[in-house]
Amino acid sequence: MLKPYYHRDVIEAGCDEAGRGCLAGPVYAAAVILPPDFESELLNDSKQLSEKRRYALREVIEREAVAWAVASVSNEEIDRINILRASILAMHRALDGLRVRPEEIIVDGNRFKPYGDLPYTTIVKGDGKYMSIAAASILAKTYRDDFMKEIHTEFPAYHWDSNKGYPAPAHRQAIREHGTSPYHRMTFNLLGSPQLEFDFST
Repeated sequence: MLKPYYHRDVIEAGCDEAGRGCLAGPVYAAAVILPPDFESELLNDSKQLSEKRRYALREVIEREAVAWAVASVSNEEIDRINILRASILAMHRALDGLRVRPEEIIVDGNRFKPYGDLPYTTIVKGDGKYMSIAAASILAKTYRDDFMKEIHTEFPAYHWDSNKGYPAPAHRQAIREHGTSPYHRMTFNLLGSPQLEFDFST
C-alpha cells in the first residue's frame, strides 16, 4: 500500500505527468491534494493499472480529493521549449488550477523547477510510493488518453486510439506512409533512427 504523505501535517500536493515519451499530442500533468485520512488499496502508479481501473479510480480521486487539477502543454510548445521544460510547465499549470493552495509539493521524477516560494521534493518512482503522486499520475494519464482518442477521429491512420501517440511500430509506419499531422512533435525522433533513440518510461 502506498504512503499517505511525505510531509506530515502540511497541505501536500502530489504532481505527475503523462505523455513525455510520445511522438504526438500534448504532455499532460495533474496536481492532487488528498485528505489526510484518504485510503485506497487499489491506488497505484497508473502504468501498473488496467485502463478500466484507472478510470474507476479517477472518479474516486475527483470525488474525494481536497483539490485536483489537470493541465497540458501542446506539441507546438513542446517543440519550442523542449519536453523537460514542457513537462514541468504542465505541472506548474496544474498547480495553478488547484482551488486550495498547497504548502508543500512532491513530484514524481528527479527534475522540477521552483513553483513560487513553495518547498518541493522530487521523488524517483514517486508514483509507486505516495498516494497523491499516484493519484496525479492517474488523472494525467486518463485525461491525456481521452484527448488522444478524440483526435484519433481526425487522424485515424495513426492508431492513436490504441497507441495514444507512443512510438509503437504501427504509429511509426503510419508516419512513413502518411507523413506527419499537426499534432506530431517535430523535434522528436519520429521514424526511430537507432542512433537517436531515447528511453522515456512515461
